[in-house]
Amino acid sequence: MPLIRPTRESDLSLLPAIERSSGEVFRTVPELAWIADDDVQSAEAHREFLRTGLSVVMVDASDRPIAFLCATVADDAMHIWQLAVEAERQGQGLGRTLMLAAIAHARVTSRAAVTLTTFRDLAWNEHFYCKLGFVTLDAGELDPRLAEILANEAAHGLPAERRCAMRLKLA
Repeated sequence: MPLIRPTRESDLSLLPAIERSSGEVFRTVPELAWIADDDVQSAEAHREFLRTGLSVVMVDASDRPIAFLCATVADDAMHIWQLAVEAERQGQGLGRTLMLAAIAHARVTSRAAVTLTTFRDLAWNEHFYCKLGFVTLDAGELDPRLAEILANEAAHGLPAERRCAMRLKLA
């Protein structure tokens, strides 16, 4: 099994390519195929997660990143901003392993919840997170932070009707 370790400065230039590869799965959903060609987080954006948030990579036997997770802390919750696994490594449990490590970190650091936003009705999105214990939030259950994230995603072209916020309560 690949190893999870903190992201290093030397990894940052590799992470956008992992995200790009990870997004190839969207080509299987015709109305969302454009996401495979959409912008990804820059190395600079990843540097900010490294500096102020949580950034971990999963590496292969030669210590080359093959997946990553980045998150921030907001109030009493850890918010997952991105989980990406190289296309050829998907379906092997690597994303699940990264998520479980992030959830464990949130517990150890006494966070009340882990939150994220994702696509509804895609096996590798909402359904995947439900299997980890996340609950999809109705509009009335959104706190201002999550409502703002969803609104920002819609403003940047993601179809609002296909997006949702999810929460895993820890406390």
